[in-house]
Amino acid sequence: MNLRALPLILLLLAACRADETISGYADPQTLWALQELDGQPFTARATLQFPSEGKVAGRAPCNSFGAVQSVPLPWIEITAIRATRSICPEIEAEQRYLAALQAMTLAEVAGDVLILHNNAGREMVFRAD
Repeated sequence: MNLRALPLILLLLAACRADETISGYADPQTLWALQELDGQPFTARATLQFPSEGKVAGRAPCNSFGAVQSVPLPWIEITAIRATRSICPEIEAEQRYLAALQAMTLAEVAGDVLILHNNAGREMVFRAD
């Protein structure tokens, strides 16, 4: 084997890597609507979407947001949340939603249900909208 070709082969293999984040397993067009937060119905409208590798988007009760997610399933780590800054009557629900998203460490996708949870017993249940 020509050793000079080895770096090129390694580069090509790295480029073929599949997306192992939740984006690679969930349809990027699916809009996930939050149903429950920590076992209680979440009555405000909040959504989550994984539009492309490493990207998270959604709508909290008052604002739209974007974030980063780069760890492989079954883990999830939503960081660098950037949200618009509108104020509305449901701002407290929005703060709880965004804080909970950042606290989640595990993700499960089963059909039209997405469950995010962590080792502290917190859980978010979403349904495909």
